[in-house]
Amino acid sequence: MQRVIVVLLAALDAAVAAAVGLVVVLAPFTLLWVLAFGVHADWGALWPVSGTLWQFGHGVPLEVRLPDDLLVGVGIAREAAEFAVSVPPLAILLFTVAFAARSGRRAAVAGFWASGVLAGAVVFTAISALVGLSAQSAVLRAPLWAAVLIPASAYLAGLLLGAVQHAWTEGDGGVVDRLHDVVDGWGDWAPVPAESLRGGTAAIAGLTGAAAVGFTVMTVLRGGEVIALFEAARVDALGATMLTLAHLAYLPTLLVWSASWLAGPGFALGTGTSASPAGTELGVVPGIPVLGLIPANASMWMLVIVLVPLACGALAGWIVRSRLVWERIGVGIWPRAAIAGGIAAVSAGAAALAAVLASGSIGPGRLSDAGPAPGPMALAVGIEVLIGCGILLLAPRHRDELAEEQSGRRRTAKAGGTAPLD
Repeated sequence: MQRVIVVLLAALDAAVAAAVGLVVVLAPFTLLWVLAFGVHADWGALWPVSGTLWQFGHGVPLEVRLPDDLLVGVGIAREAAEFAVSVPPLAILLFTVAFAARSGRRAAVAGFWASGVLAGAVVFTAISALVGLSAQSAVLRAPLWAAVLIPASAYLAGLLLGAVQHAWTEGDGGVVDRLHDVVDGWGDWAPVPAESLRGGTAAIAGLTGAAAVGFTVMTVLRGGEVIALFEAARVDALGATMLTLAHLAYLPTLLVWSASWLAGPGFALGTGTSASPAGTELGVVPGIPVLGLIPANASMWMLVIVLVPLACGALAGWIVRSRLVWERIGVGIWPRAAIAGGIAAVSAGAAALAAVLASGSIGPGRLSDAGPAPGPMALAVGIEVLIGCGILLLAPRHRDELAEEQSGRRRTAKAGGTAPLD
């Protein structure tokens, strides 16, 4: 495939990714506008709100300024008229990153991943700038630099993730191959970077799955509280539908909160509050239906739940160890210890990034502190994953494992190659 075609396809992918994300936000708000205000409503306010919420979905913090007539009509105190909202619905962000990773991988398959990444990043940045300049809302405001750079950075990260991953595994005939050759020259230490990433990805995937299972269990056990909060909101069918869509958009964010609860640190829902296996102290909770899933009480038996991240680490260790045995690489104890440390570091870094994205302010006053704390969550996940994967990677090798390794040496010797040393 020619370079110019790769560039054009990458640019088209960026435009499609931005357009789909904007339509996902704009479509339900258009329906709400028609049903709530009629066809003669002020359509000029629709785009600024939708564009700003698209930015918010990528992690751009917003400043909310409520108009005076709303304060008087609803009875809100004037000191609560301005506040920050910075806990985004991560579903939009994940879609953008996944779409970008697909585009980056396609550019790498075509052999021009650097050109494709550059073209896609430039086009998405341009679209972000256009949205940032045109979507100026009087109620929802975002810093222009953040409105442009944060969505563009998310798309660039996805592009690099997809392109570099494919170039590392399949080769690119360029800088990634040269780096790969350098790492291959490390001997028994060569698998450390790749296996650390592979194991860390497995551990985070396992923890995410466990968080989803826990969220589902709480939905079954405390579904009545959620229904009661829906009824207390006194919304009609349209309002209930919009609330449900908002909950779905926030599902990845809530899974990060659930993962932090499983790891032990838990999360906050206001300054001075906490919800964790060790105890729940929340005080007055906002009447958001999904918050009814938070356990009202805690017991010492809930502390057993921290074994889940250990099991995720053990799963990662088993996956990596099986690969090391199959490939007959990384047989030394110190390379395996380095891999265990790398898996823990990757898991802790991913947990910290997720906590940063899923925490912040959700309202005025005490609600300016919500979500998991990045430091404690990263530390807890890192230590628990390290223990789990360390048990599997550093345990003495079984006789079947040694027999398979010796069989591999004999096959290598018969083929005229050089067998790995003990």
